[in-house]
Amino acid sequence: MSYPPPYYLGPAGELSATYRPAATPPEFTYANGNTVHYLATGQTTHGQFGLYRWEMGPQPSGPDPHYHRSISESFYILSGSVRIYDGKEWITTQPGDWVHVPEGGIHAFRNESGEPASMLLHFSPGAPREAYFEGLPHLSSLSALERDEFMLAHDTFWLD
Repeated sequence: MSYPPPYYLGPAGELSATYRPAATPPEFTYANGNTVHYLATGQTTHGQFGLYRWEMGPQPSGPDPHYHRSISESFYILSGSVRIYDGKEWITTQPGDWVHVPEGGIHAFRNESGEPASMLLHFSPGAPREAYFEGLPHLSSLSALERDEFMLAHDTFWLD
């Protein structure tokens, strides 16, 4: 394996770093109080990856088992305990644990601890997950066909 071809071809580098203070409010808040911080979107990383901080309250929450055909997903636990399904079993994680799911890998996550929890979600390549996160609360107002189209558009395939 080798490095990819250069993306930046300028002569001397540029001032282009991004700083996001920890106190920055989340970009999206769900009705149950869970929040998503858009740390680095596919748009800001030229499609290379997306990085999000997912903060869950103490009530049980999280998606059922599913997979993605075109993106990998990784979970890095920051605080609390998140149960992550690796396709075979539910793993009870703690801060510092990391789980990587390649394309096609069955996975799910849940906060069932009764305490708040937070984690980093990393997607590669950087698909537009923001539209998926923001569309989830509206699924109940869609027809079955519209829900199927939404999931297909966002590379999410649920297990029966």
